[in-house]
Amino acid sequence: MRTAALPRVDEERHASRVTQRARPRASNKSGPVAEGGPRGRTGYEAVKKHLGAAGALSKQYWQYLACKVWQEGCEEEEEEEEESGPSWSLPVVGQDYLEILSAWYCSFGKCCKTGDCRIVNNITGLEADLNGQLHGQHLAKEVVIRAVQGFLRSPRPEKALVLSFHGWSGTGKNFVARMVASHLYRDGLKSECVRVFISLFHFPHHKYMDLYKAQLKKQISETVQLCKQSLFIFDEAEKLHFSLLDAIKPFMAHYDNEGQVDYRRSIFLFLSNLGGNTINEVALDFWRAGRAREEISMEFLEQRLRLELQEPEENGYARSHLLEENLIDFFVPFLPLEYHHVKLCARDAFLARGLPYTEAALDEVAGMMVFVPTEEKLFSAQGCKSVSQRINYFLP
Repeated sequence: MRTAALPRVDEERHASRVTQRARPRASNKSGPVAEGGPRGRTGYEAVKKHLGAAGALSKQYWQYLACKVWQEGCEEEEEEEEESGPSWSLPVVGQDYLEILSAWYCSFGKCCKTGDCRIVNNITGLEADLNGQLHGQHLAKEVVIRAVQGFLRSPRPEKALVLSFHGWSGTGKNFVARMVASHLYRDGLKSECVRVFISLFHFPHHKYMDLYKAQLKKQISETVQLCKQSLFIFDEAEKLHFSLLDAIKPFMAHYDNEGQVDYRRSIFLFLSNLGGNTINEVALDFWRAGRAREEISMEFLEQRLRLELQEPEENGYARSHLLEENLIDFFVPFLPLEYHHVKLCARDAFLARGLPYTEAALDEVAGMMVFVPTEEKLFSAQGCKSVSQRINYFLP
C-alpha cells in the first residue's frame, strides 16, 4: 500500500517533528534551555533574572503592606533593612498603588491601633460641593478651600489650623462645617476624630467652669492621641466663656514641646454670629453703590471684622487671648443672602427630597421669608435656615 505524497510544507513540518523527537531532552537539574545558540541562552537568562527580581519585589510589597495595614512583620522589615542597607525602596507608582490598596482595606473598618484610618481628605469633593451647594459666599468658598488644602499638604505645619466663621444665622456656617467633616472623614461628624461642642449645651453654667475646662482639655487631648488628624467644631463660639478659650489656647499655639503630644495636625472651627452686622453693612454699601457683592474682598472686610470682635462687650473673643496672640489664622466672613440665593436653597431642598418644583414654587418659598432692611428688603433675615421646613407646604 502506497503512502500519499505529502505537500512540500507538510514534509518540512513532518521532518521537524521527527528531529525534535530524536533530540535528547535536557536534564531537569539545568532547567529548560532555549534554542538558538548563545543568543537564545542570553535571552533565557535575562527573563530568569527579571522573574526573580519581580518575585523579590512582590515579597517586599506584601511585607510593606502587612506592616503598614495590619502592623505585622514590621520588625522583620527593619531587620532586612539593617542587613541590606537602604538600597530597596518602593517606586513612586508602587507607593500610589499601595496607598489605594490600604485605603480600600481600611474603608471597611479600623485597621490601626491608634488613629482613625477612615480619613479621606477629599479636597476635590469638598471644592465641588462648596461650588454647587453653598450660595452667595464667594469669600467663604475661597478661604476654606485654600486654608484646608494648604494645611493638609504641609508635611510639618507649625501649628493647628484655626478658622473662625462669622455671619448672620442661616448664611451657611454650620453647613460648611458639616461639609468639611464629611469630606475629610468617611464618617463625617460621626467620626471619632471629630468633636462638636455647642456652647450653651455643653457649657451652660459659669459656676462649673473649672470642671468644663478640665473636661474639654481631656477630650481634646484624648482625641489628638487617638487620631493623627483631628477636627474640633465650636458652635455659638461667641457664647463660650473666655476662660474656656484660654484653656484650649495651648492646643492652637505654635508647637515647640518636643516629646509631648503633637497638636499640629488638628483643625479648629469656631462658628459665631459675631461680626454679622459689620459684614451686612459692607454688603449693603456695595449694593447701594451699584457694585457686585463678588467685588467684596477679604482685605476690605477682614480689618473691620477684627475691630468688631475686639469690642469688650460680653464677648469671649475679646476677653480671651486668641486675638491678642493671633492664634486665629483666618476670619471667614459669610455674607447675607439675597432673594435669588434663597431660591437656590429652596431648589436644593426640593431636590434633596426628590420632589419636583417650579419657578413659581421657588418664588413662593422665598416670598415667605423676612427681608431687611425695611426699605430695601434686600437680605433674608433667616438666611436659608428655615427653607427646608417651608417646602412642607407644597407636599400633597
